[in-house]
Amino acid sequence: MIRPLLVVTLLCGSALAARANDTTANLAVGGLVFTRTNAVAMRSEALSISQQRVDVAYVFVNESEQPVTTTVAFPLPTIQLDPFDFNVDIPSDDPGNPFAFRTSVDGQPVTMAVDRAAFVGDRNVTAILQKLGVAFAPPTEATTAALDALPQPEKKRLEAAGIAKTDSFDAGKGWETHLAPAWAYRITYHWDQTFPPGRPVSVTHSYKPSVGATVATPLGSKYATPQEIAEKRKRYCIEDDLMRTVAKRTRAAEASGGIGFSERWIDYVLTTGANWAKPIGSFSLSVDKGAPQNLVSFCATGVTKIGPTRFQVKKQNFLPKSDLAILILVPGS
Repeated sequence: MIRPLLVVTLLCGSALAARANDTTANLAVGGLVFTRTNAVAMRSEALSISQQRVDVAYVFVNESEQPVTTTVAFPLPTIQLDPFDFNVDIPSDDPGNPFAFRTSVDGQPVTMAVDRAAFVGDRNVTAILQKLGVAFAPPTEATTAALDALPQPEKKRLEAAGIAKTDSFDAGKGWETHLAPAWAYRITYHWDQTFPPGRPVSVTHSYKPSVGATVATPLGSKYATPQEIAEKRKRYCIEDDLMRTVAKRTRAAEASGGIGFSERWIDYVLTTGANWAKPIGSFSLSVDKGAPQNLVSFCATGVTKIGPTRFQVKKQNFLPKSDLAILILVPGS
């Protein structure tokens, strides 16, 4: 990640809660990806991020004298399956749309094609799973049933290829053994879009973000290593004032067996905005920390508070050179 230009940290109060160590990972999602073009410019981008939703509104203009047709894609992050260690926030219960993703062009919903692929490392194993009739992106309850129903030679072949793993456990009904998914999968939404010369085209998308979480933050804790603290401070541009506030409350909470703050974090791939004919003409970012007592820290310049929980960044002729990482600290209760 490119070293941030400036730090923004915003402070509020805290309370205490019981200690725990559970952590949920998140998945970084970002803006629309277009085929790189020198003809289409992004006039504006308005990005709003909260723990509940990410909303983005773009205005594009084709500055050439001819229509430009290009593929517009929204690639979701690669999701690695592991039956022994899978604790990633998938925000939607809809297996066909795990991020509740929506897009419209000039106010009209877009019907998108969906590409699904499965990988083991760099090897594409989509055809193998399709031939066996196994749902793979995302897997469902039917996936386990289909894997269990395979002939033994096929099961061994999948295990040898690293596509599946044997998972044995006792769920209260005696010892069970199943073949479980071990592949990574990717889902990409896409459509073809024509940009007429000179006319602004509005594109919006909205989705539920994947929010990472941990019950207790290591920030300010006597149990945290200096390296752990340094890495987190660098990633989220955490200022000294915030560190002192967190450390004071965390140490007090630890003394009574509680926690000062839990963490929430959201990552957004911002650098796709640099793929246009020009820098983004007008860029705005709104971050909502969720509650007045929460703390928030992220790397940005020119941050202003526009509400009890909302903070805004505005830029002109903006060329994003690094992605966005947002840390929200929630007081224990």
